[in-house]
Amino acid sequence: MTATNTLRTGHVGLNVTDLERSLDFYREVLGFDVLGEGDEDGRRFAFLGQDGQLTLTLWQQADGVYAPDLAGLHHLAWEAGTIDEVKAFEIRLREQGVTFAYDGVVAHREGAPSGGIFFHDPDGIRLEISVPTGAAGAPAPVAGAPTCGFF
Repeated sequence: MTATNTLRTGHVGLNVTDLERSLDFYREVLGFDVLGEGDEDGRRFAFLGQDGQLTLTLWQQADGVYAPDLAGLHHLAWEAGTIDEVKAFEIRLREQGVTFAYDGVVAHREGAPSGGIFFHDPDGIRLEISVPTGAAGAPAPVAGAPTCGFF
């Protein structure tokens, strides 16, 4: 098999403990649209996206919160268009009482122009909203390592 340049992320699926609570968070707080939902024999799920494009699937099949010390998803990151969009998300998330890993916008590493906000969803899943430029001068909370690696 030969490596190709045709693969790209299609969507990400997350296990959640409470589908309604997660739907409220991803829809109301992060602005995703519900593209579809199902409940087959007590197995609940939802498809989320923007502009009709599937981005995220939620599966109500977890018994406990996210465990960062186990193999699997490290974090899920989205890229915003501008640093002002990141800051607007930060305000909205803080108004909803979301738990943040760091205070405010932080750089991806010392002196980097890229950076963003790092927070957790209702099940403790680590999330990031960042931009490739616009965070110059923001603090880097983890010396000598990528900020997104250890939250």
